[in-house]
Amino acid sequence: MGNQPTKYSCYRFWIIDGAGDAWRMVKKDKLTESQWKKLVASGGMTSEDKKTWYPTEKTFNASKMKNPGEITSDKTPEFYKSIKDFLRPNLLVFTACKRILLEGVTFQNSPAWNIHPLMCEDLTVRNVYAKNPWYAQNGDGIDIESCKNVLIEGSTFDVGDDGICIKSGRDAAGRKRGMPTENVIIRNSTVYHAHGGFVIGSEMSGGAKNIFVYDCSFIGTDIGLRFKTTRGRGGVVEKIFVKNINMKDIVGEAILFDMYYAAVDPVPLTGEKRDAPKIQLLPVTEETPVFRDFHISNVVCDGASKAVFIRGLPELSISNITLADLSIKAHEGIDLQEAKNVSLTNVNLIAKEVNPLINIQNGNDISFKNINYNNAQLLFRISGDRNSNIKTVGLDASKAKVKTEFLAGAEEKSLQINK
Repeated sequence: MGNQPTKYSCYRFWIIDGAGDAWRMVKKDKLTESQWKKLVASGGMTSEDKKTWYPTEKTFNASKMKNPGEITSDKTPEFYKSIKDFLRPNLLVFTACKRILLEGVTFQNSPAWNIHPLMCEDLTVRNVYAKNPWYAQNGDGIDIESCKNVLIEGSTFDVGDDGICIKSGRDAAGRKRGMPTENVIIRNSTVYHAHGGFVIGSEMSGGAKNIFVYDCSFIGTDIGLRFKTTRGRGGVVEKIFVKNINMKDIVGEAILFDMYYAAVDPVPLTGEKRDAPKIQLLPVTEETPVFRDFHISNVVCDGASKAVFIRGLPELSISNITLADLSIKAHEGIDLQEAKNVSLTNVNLIAKEVNPLINIQNGNDISFKNINYNNAQLLFRISGDRNSNIKTVGLDASKAKVKTEFLAGAEEKSLQINK
């Protein structure tokens, strides 16, 4: 049914189907009313609030446990048998392999992730199509975990979770492994429905570096460029280079950095309410994640909820971010929180909600150069008592009805417009 392996491990099956619907739970709000009724009538059971369907009672029971699949000495064979239905497998996994070529293959309908290379070297993914229904929770396209020397090109992703994702282990286990994902090129690829087009995290405890992404398109994706982590992960993500990205109809943020990832869908479902995370200053430890040294340029986005969102931790800011040559049409503008040494250069911003156009909370060494915008009710809102050295050059502030607003201890001297 395909070519025999040669010098490379080479698989050329046309379609590999994971029969994912037999495994996965489904949220009611991700289906139409008729689809939901058909699913419930097929068997299985629903949660107490009737908002989630489970294929079996064992799946439902295990879903209420904390880390049921974790291997510990007190668990018996009978216990693992009782949760077996819940432990959804990934569709294709390579572990500690070298010189892998995946080409011209369609991977679809995975119970969990579609393609998962783990601790591999010299991986090429070319002209691959990974697809899942959009309700496929954890139905990622490809998750490159603790791998080195990777090329992904000419591939298409249309899935239920993140499209192209970089990982390196979770929390203490990932830090103990200590294997970053490094030396990765991703080019000439397209992501349609997904929680994120190109994604790093949130399981990045072993770190990531030397990642190059260019000439890609994200169409109808929840978030375009999505970099996510949370306290407890640790790990350092650095030396990330992204350029020549086209986006259209992005549901959430075009560009997002978030160190408060909460393991929920990036875009709230209908009627879902979410509270902002509680901001508290904690000590910096090995569990504190680090995002730094990102360079993003030549991005065009026709439609997004928010153009740029950067949210770091008060104890350790996201730092050394350069954004250049951006043209973004979005509902909201730019939101920077707990960020340091961030520069935005040659940005064309068309926004609808412009009160404010640019929000900064505890930003330090923030540079805006040649920012063009359509209009602004309020140009800058600066909040927090830890802002400093926020500067603009080549900004036409006269188009804004109100130039600045300072809140929650912010001082006027922290912002310098065209000085």
